[in-house]
Order: sequence, then structure tokens, then C-alpha cells
Amino acid sequence: MGPPKRQHHKSRLGRTPIKVFVADDHPIVREGVKQILAQTADVIVAGESGEPREMLKKLCAGPWDVALLDLSMGGTSALELVRQVKRERPKLPLLAISGHANDPLAVRVLKAGAAGYLTKRSAPDELVQAIRQVHSGGRYVSPSVAEKLVTDLSRRTPLLPHEALSDREFEVLRLLGAGQTIKQIARAFYVSEKTVSTYRHRILKKLQLKTTADLIRYAIEQRLTE
Repeated sequence: MGPPKRQHHKSRLGRTPIKVFVADDHPIVREGVKQILAQTADVIVAGESGEPREMLKKLCAGPWDVALLDLSMGGTSALELVRQVKRERPKLPLLAISGHANDPLAVRVLKAGAAGYLTKRSAPDELVQAIRQVHSGGRYVSPSVAEKLVTDLSRRTPLLPHEALSDREFEVLRLLGAGQTIKQIARAFYVSEKTVSTYRHRILKKLQLKTTADLIRYAIEQRLTE
């Protein structure tokens, strides 16, 4: 008689593990998250995707407990992805992940409905802590983002010109800075090219710039495209 088979549906603590869905377009990152969570007793990667549309389809269908979302996934609009996830699964805790500690998207993503924000430079145990915290109904932000959030909420006027932009204007600026065309942005947002051109005009006016090249230069200098 051989050794007993290992039971996967329960953790060794006797509880059903937290089922995490990982959305990141880099396979090596997804594998890294799997390896980190494989060391825990109560958290598992139960699903994954590297493409935005596939991610939304799977998120709507699966019994996930927490979703990890890469903010730079596929060059798409991070804010729009967050909104779409929250529309489809309003009660699903969403933990946003970025490669940068001072991501200008952080505060906007949290305001859009994400339950937490973590950087890819965080220690493995911080990832596990963040997942457990948002799963239990709490919120989690890295210390640097928490400090920025408090600062943003306490001041009355924006510190930088782009912080006065609306969320959609901000998204258009980021995508223009990343080299996307008006046509590509319109397709991503499911709006007309005329609508995107209107956003572009408003951005130029608010930032007191003259051309699209100026916008691209500004976005790069402010590190909005990273």
C-alpha cells in the first residue's frame, strides 16, 4: 500500500486556501508568483492570464478570491482594466502590481476601486501579507504609496500639471507617451478617434503644450509611460 495522496482542496491548516488569479503579460512573473505562493499553506494560484481580454473572461467565470493585476499589462489602460474588473466582479478584491514604487497611477488605481497596491520590488512575504489582507476585507498599500496618498488627499491643488487631468485624459496622455496612435487609443477605449482627439486637445491646453510631440516628451520626462 503506497503513501496517502496529498489533498489539494484544503490547506494544511484545515481551511480552503485563498484562490488567487494572476494577470501579468510576463510568464516569468507569473511563475515567480506561483513559486512564492507555493511556499504558503493558505494561498494558491488557481488561475492566470497574460492577455487583457482573456483575463476579463476568466475573471468573470472563475471562483477567485483575489485578483493580482499588472498595471502595465500589454500596454493597455490600467485604469480601464480596473474599472472593467470592478464592474464585472464588484466584490472581488483587486491587488494592483507595478514595477515602480512611485507609479503615478497608484492613487488613481486605488480611487478606481483596487483594494491594494504593491510593487514588484516588494519582498515575497509582503505579497502574501497583501493578499491575505485584501482577502479579509482590508486594504493594502506599500509605504511609499501610502505616503503619496496622504499627501494627495491633504493638499488642495495638484503638485504637477498632469495631476489636474481627468482619469481618461491621464490615460490618453500615458498611451500617447508610450507611442500609441489616436486610432489605437480609440480602439482600446471603444470610442471614436474624434473623441480621443478631443481629449488630446484638452490635455494640450491643461499642460500648456502645443503638439503631440510635446505631450510625448512630457510623458517620458515625468515617467508616465513606465
